[in-house]
Amino acid sequence: MMIFSIFLISILHILLVKCQLDTNVEVSDETVSDNNKWAVLVAGSNGYFNYRHQADVCHAYHVLRSKGIKPEHIITMMYDDIAYNKMNPFRGKLFNDYNHKDWYKGVVIDYRGKKVNSKTFLKVLKGDKSAGGKVLKSGKNDDVFIYFTDHGAPGLIAFPDDELYAKQFMSTLKYLHSHKRYSKLVIYIEACESGSMFQRILPSNLNIYATTAASPTESSYGTFCDDPKISACLADLYSYDWIVDSQTHHLTQRTLDQQYKEVKRETNLSHVQRYGDTKMGKLYVSEFQGSRDKASTENDEPPMKPKHSIASRDIPLHSLHRQIMMTNNAEDKSLLMQILGLKLKVRCFSLTITYLTLLMYPLFSTYCYMTLIFNISQAITVHSYIIFPYRPG
Repeated sequence: MMIFSIFLISILHILLVKCQLDTNVEVSDETVSDNNKWAVLVAGSNGYFNYRHQADVCHAYHVLRSKGIKPEHIITMMYDDIAYNKMNPFRGKLFNDYNHKDWYKGVVIDYRGKKVNSKTFLKVLKGDKSAGGKVLKSGKNDDVFIYFTDHGAPGLIAFPDDELYAKQFMSTLKYLHSHKRYSKLVIYIEACESGSMFQRILPSNLNIYATTAASPTESSYGTFCDDPKISACLADLYSYDWIVDSQTHHLTQRTLDQQYKEVKRETNLSHVQRYGDTKMGKLYVSEFQGSRDKASTENDEPPMKPKHSIASRDIPLHSLHRQIMMTNNAEDKSLLMQILGLKLKVRCFSLTITYLTLLMYPLFSTYCYMTLIFNISQAITVHSYIIFPYRPG
C-alpha cells in the first residue's frame, strides 16, 4: 500500500511539474504576441530643475516592461544627469511621487548626454543606423508607441541643445507611413503648447493617434513639487496620469479613448487634447503598451493622487525658492536669492514682450518663426551662462 502511495504521489508530482511547464509555455506565448510592439521614450531636457522628465521616462519604462514589451524593443533617450547629480539627496535614485519608489534602477538608457537631440531622435524613428545606437526596426505589421516629455512652445518641442519643429516631425511621420514602418502609431507628448505639434497638421489618414498634455496655447504642469527633501518637481501631471492609468489597469480591457478620457479628467489644470485618427480610440492600449494582463503595482503599493502642481514655466522659480528655504548656508542663500531676483526680472520682461507680440503681430511665416527661435535660443544659451553662473550639478 505504501509503495502504491509513493507511486501515486510521484505521478501527481510529475503532472504538477507538467502543468507548471505548460503554464510557462503559455506565458512565453503571450510574450511572443508582443514581438510586434515597439516603444520610444524620450526625456528631452537636462538640468536638475527638470528632474521630473527623466523620472517620467523611467517610470514609463518599467510599466511597459511589466506589461510585456521586450527591452530590446524599447528605445530610451535621456540626458542622465539627474540620478547622480550632486543636488540629488538620494544618489542614484529617481522618484516619480512622494512614495519615493526608485524608478531609475533597471532602466536601459540607449542615448544619453549630447546624443539626446532632435536629429538623433528622427534617425531613431527612421531606423537610421547612423544614430549610433538602437533604432526602430518596425515594419508594416508592427505597432509603435512614442512618448516624449520636456518643454515646448508653439510649433516645437525642445531638446537640451536644439528644437524639433512640428513641420520636421510631421515630415518624419509621413516618411514612416509611406515606407510602411508601422501598422498603427500612438504618440503621447508632455510639453507646454504641445497641441500645436498636431493641430491642423496631423491628418486622419496616417493610422496615427496622438494625445498631448496641453492645448496649443497653454502651459503643461509639473506635480509633486513640494517634497521635503527634493527641491524639484518629481513628475509631470499628464505624464503621471497616463502612466498610472496604464500601471493600474488591464490594458487588454482598456481602450485608448478610455485612457484619454480618464487622463483628461485627472489632468485638471491643462486641457488634454486628442489628434489624428480618432477612430483608433476604440483600440486597446495593450496593442501599444503590452498585453501582459497585469494591473497591480509592484509590492501592491498604490500610486498617489497628484498634488502640489505648478505650471511648467514657473517650476524653476518654485525650485529656486525651495532651495533658498532648504539651505542653511548663508552664502548659498544669498547667491540663490540674487539668481531668483534676476530670473523674476527676465520673466516679467519675457511675458511683456510675448503678449505685445501676439497682439500686434500674429504668426504668418513658419520658416521665419523657426529661424527666429533658433537665433534667440542660441543667444539665450550664451547669455544664460553669463547672467546665471550658478550651475547646480
